[in-house]
Amino acid sequence: MAKADAGKAARTSVWLEGKAHRRRGGGQPSGLDRDRIIEATVRLLDAEGLDKFSMRRLASELNVTAMSVYWYVDTKDDLLELALDAAFGEMELPDPDAEGEDWRGQLRTLATRYRTLLVRHPWLSPLAGRYLNIGPNSLAFSRTVQQVVRGTGLAAHRITGAISAVFQFVYGYGTIESHFLGRAADTGMSADEYFRNAMASVTRAPEAAEMVEQSKDIMAARGGDTVAEMLDRDFTFALDLLVAGIEAMVDRG
Repeated sequence: MAKADAGKAARTSVWLEGKAHRRRGGGQPSGLDRDRIIEATVRLLDAEGLDKFSMRRLASELNVTAMSVYWYVDTKDDLLELALDAAFGEMELPDPDAEGEDWRGQLRTLATRYRTLLVRHPWLSPLAGRYLNIGPNSLAFSRTVQQVVRGTGLAAHRITGAISAVFQFVYGYGTIESHFLGRAADTGMSADEYFRNAMASVTRAPEAAEMVEQSKDIMAARGGDTVAEMLDRDFTFALDLLVAGIEAMVDRG
């Protein structure tokens, strides 16, 4: 078994070897095109989640046979990678070369829009960690991030570290936020109802109740009447800390 696995070629990317635009022979299925397939894939992933997604379920949604879908994509992985890049295309990117723009504002804009994308599409974070992310929209996002961080004045060998600090934070924050909202939705509660219910449950466990009691002053000082307000305030302050850290490193030379 080990020898067989060692000889198996690793999957690369749908964006290599022309696979993203491949068509099979035998005639085009009526009323179907690649964009429509990708749009339906994103819609299904949003509605039903990554675990429930299948090519057969997608074909049913499109009212075609599964083989009709395979006329446009070789594998389910290829289709998911196309859907991932389509989601990245939803972000409106700032122009790093725009006159009078400051890197701080542009970095906050990119971070905020990336967080919004992760929350809007809970399936995005696991797929972003699975694939190479070299589609045109993902590359446009990465290119813009790099240009903005270059504009901070950091030395070249500090650029990737700054990008990691900001966008791995956003990735984690947006992923956890989307998980929380998903759990709330699964119970049929609003985010605020779920939070109150969870806190009430936590206080019934002695050790957890002690921690909550010790944290009361911190929670009160944070402010925010709703979960959304609390999440926004924490995100904004954490991002401010990262921006201040970049400024400090630039000042150090």
